[in-house]
Amino acid sequence: MKRYKINEIFYSIQGEGINSGCPAVFVRFSGCNLACPFCDTDHNDGKFMSIDEILTESGRYSCRFMVLTGGEPSLFADDSLLSAVHDAGYTIAIETNGTHALPNGIDHITLSPKDDFCDNAVPVIEKCDELKVVYTGANNPLKYDRIEARHRVIQPCDTGDEKLNARLVTESIDFCLRNPQWRLSMQLHKILNVR
Repeated sequence: MKRYKINEIFYSIQGEGINSGCPAVFVRFSGCNLACPFCDTDHNDGKFMSIDEILTESGRYSCRFMVLTGGEPSLFADDSLLSAVHDAGYTIAIETNGTHALPNGIDHITLSPKDDFCDNAVPVIEKCDELKVVYTGANNPLKYDRIEARHRVIQPCDTGDEKLNARLVTESIDFCLRNPQWRLSMQLHKILNVR
């Protein structure tokens, strides 16, 4: 029986992107092929769980919107897991850096490219539901115009420096005003101090 290394499973609101504010069950995988400087996941932490264990833990919550996140969930999510999760009545979203192809059966794909921050991170995914670019002040979201996306969002990077963060928010707003096909995404969970 296949087991998946899970960092945590928790219930909260979606804090980023176009689904901000939506209740969701988050299944956070341990492990990533990148080492982004702003990553907030401890990839050494986690336990191996079967599909049944994942569904039992997720089933503690009445919500049927599941977000596969990480780490990098594309390294782990497979047809067996997606099929079982769908059979349990969930809508499946994934948050991916896009460096690996995805299995079929994902209902909402959020692609957040990390090639501005890590070597060997150019996305191979060319179509998604939501393109989310973390903005650091030095990168240009327009470089991803080739990627087909129903929604495009720019998210100011949380640098831990209040003054720099304020500048990045201002620049992100200005970017959206100049490029109205883009939306601003703030990390709502951090603003509200929820998981």
